[in-house]
Amino acid sequence: MFYASDNTGPVHPKVLEALTGANDGHAAAYGSDPLTEAAQDRIREVFEAPDAAVHLVPTGTAANALLLATYAAPWSTVFCSQEAHIHVDECNAPEFYSGGAKLTLVDTSEGQITPVALETAITAEETRGLHGPQRGPVSLTQATETGTVYSLDSTRSLAGVARRYGLPVHMDGARLANAIPAIGCSPAEATWKAGVDMLSFGGTKNGLMGVEAAILFDPSKSREFELRRKRGGHLFSKHRYLAAQMLAYLEGGLWLELAAAANAACQKLADGLRDAPGANLMYRPQANMVFARLPRSRHRQLFAAGAQYHLWGDELDGGAEDEPLAARFVTDWSSRETDTDRFLDLLDRANR
Repeated sequence: MFYASDNTGPVHPKVLEALTGANDGHAAAYGSDPLTEAAQDRIREVFEAPDAAVHLVPTGTAANALLLATYAAPWSTVFCSQEAHIHVDECNAPEFYSGGAKLTLVDTSEGQITPVALETAITAEETRGLHGPQRGPVSLTQATETGTVYSLDSTRSLAGVARRYGLPVHMDGARLANAIPAIGCSPAEATWKAGVDMLSFGGTKNGLMGVEAAILFDPSKSREFELRRKRGGHLFSKHRYLAAQMLAYLEGGLWLELAAAANAACQKLADGLRDAPGANLMYRPQANMVFARLPRSRHRQLFAAGAQYHLWGDELDGGAEDEPLAARFVTDWSSRETDTDRFLDLLDRANR
């Protein structure tokens, strides 16, 4: 009953096998090896973007921060949602790597920025000449931090707002693999064809040991990104171990297969929570995360039985036992039906 995070899940066996294969013999360092070239070419094929610049980094924070720094001047501001990972969970990394660019938080509905809210935020900035922050990139998270998914029309509309003001669009795709089956489109349609300029393409949350791809659909920015990656300490010398993971991830559509398994596990969990007395779903579960409120007493019983998940902004102690507390449950490719059945059975028994 492991629902704390998809970061806690195991590495897929095919990825471990690929790492073992990469460990046979010597290879050129710093990304000059055949595996890295093959991984870059494969990503370009998957995204139907033959001219895109593709660079591998070990973490999502590095991908997000370095991409945004490539497009954000120190005196600019990045527009992002209130729940965005770059705001809540990256310890000011975008500000650090950009040399001081700030973040402007945009109001959301179910974790999604709306075109009206984005335009309101954009027009409120760059109004004080050189005395205030200048408008910079727009950052979208797909799937969002609340487990919802931007439709193609939503992404296009938001990118259209950004375009009207001459602003580039970044997508934090740490869970893009989970979003694509929910949207029902191709990777290209979900990204550059919808107006996305740069993408953090995640793998660590979906069965990889640790690698993300920073994709610049405009290759003219590639050299600057490379310099920032090196200066920021994120250029691996034994780069082939990053590339081997990414190649295994994309081989035969494994990345979508793993995401579909995580999404299916989430839907099973969400259906059970939806039917449980005293439970209340907070958002539409469209990917591999479900948020729900349960009475404090139910949380105690579930934790005591070994369930692992996080309360979301609430504390277990210090209130009435029937007070509803918010929690986040995250599934991954390895989530087992038997564990979800056990979790829901525990919840059912707790309600008797």
